[in-house]
Amino acid sequence: MTILKKKPFSGTTESETRETMGAEQYIDLTDMVFEDEGVFDAEGAKTVVKVGEMFRYEDLANLTSQVYAGNILILDYTSVANDDLTMKRLTSELKNVARDVDGDVAGVGKNLLMVTPRSIKIDRNKVKGGF
Repeated sequence: MTILKKKPFSGTTESETRETMGAEQYIDLTDMVFEDEGVFDAEGAKTVVKVGEMFRYEDLANLTSQVYAGNILILDYTSVANDDLTMKRLTSELKNVARDVDGDVAGVGKNLLMVTPRSIKIDRNKVKGGF
């Protein structure tokens, strides 16, 4: 992979170029839309992976509705990870949702849980890259 750097205009010093390059090095990918990407359309998909973030226990009802609708939910619970009571309620509720839809629930990373709908099970063994 080749990385191309902008060449300075004539009359621009190298230190000025470094200062302007620093501001232009990072691209916010959340604002980027590619020509062939367009607007998200899940119409042809049977199952969609939804990423949710939980700030308080009351957020859970809205998030679990995605699983009842047949989607996979990846839930970031970082905001409530230090609250033991909320964590007990959260895990209990997610187990109930998984049982209701004949799905599965498992931790998939630090402060991330995945809840799947019917007929999608989560393999608890990590796939390792390399040799």
